Amino acid sequence: MFDFSENIYAREAVMRVYSQGRVSYALWRQGRLLAYDGSPFANGSLSRRELDPDKVEPLAPCEPGKVVVIGLNYRLHAREMNLDVPQEPLLLTKPSSSAVGFGAAILLPSSSSRVEFEGEMGVVIARTCHEAEEKKAGDYIMGYTCLNDVTARDLQFKDSQFTRAKGFDTFCPLGPAIALDLSPDNLRLRTFLNGEVRQDSSTSDMIFSAAYLVSYVSRIMTLHPGDVIATGTPSGTGPMKEGDLICVELEGVGRLVNYPRQ
Repeated sequence: MFDFSENIYAREAVMRVYSQGRVSYALWRQGRLLAYDGSPFANGSLSRRELDPDKVEPLAPCEPGKVVVIGLNYRLHAREMNLDVPQEPLLLTKPSSSAVGFGAAILLPSSSSRVEFEGEMGVVIARTCHEAEEKKAGDYIMGYTCLNDVTARDLQFKDSQFTRAKGFDTFCPLGPAIALDLSPDNLRLRTFLNGEVRQDSSTSDMIFSAAYLVSYVSRIMTLHPGDVIATGTPSGTGPMKEGDLICVELEGVGRLVNYPRQ
């Protein structure tokens, strides 16, 4: 059973859940789970129906058409890698088939011997966004979620690019919810491996802010409702194996827990 009080820190958050044989969106608000009629990404509205929190299964909180990944976006991570701070965001992508939710297994591919976790903040797009100004980028953001940019590191180095290394099914856990009305500029971000802290940073160390990234990406490709920007990972990434427990925790949002397995 999903523990809302333990895993969601936001006062208000959008979720996507499985309940009583159907998938629906819901709003977590002050201990209540209110169902949407339709989707909040397509002008859906809150209904009067209330879901029983003890009888729902959390899913990925959105269904992204694409996940745009930002590489090397933390100053300390650049220093850790002995690399120069980029002058422009480095863009990578993950397919929609990589997205899974809280509690889902991360499937370790047989073609890789080193799969690593990368805890990140995800920016979830609310409405179609094309060539947005940075100062208006917030108008296009629904909210923020935890994200694990899982990467087959050995394949990344072998291929000298990132599509295969980041594109496997289940390589983009996100959730458990999309926190609303949250400032993203100074949030503590931690990743735990079997209860031990492996990454501990703040979004204040990001080179390019969430608003800047939305503006920048939207000038290259149109962002659609439900799309996600993974804003980069801090220092401390590392390998995981079957039987491990990976938890990405983002202040004001919650905890995302997943389990690697073969």
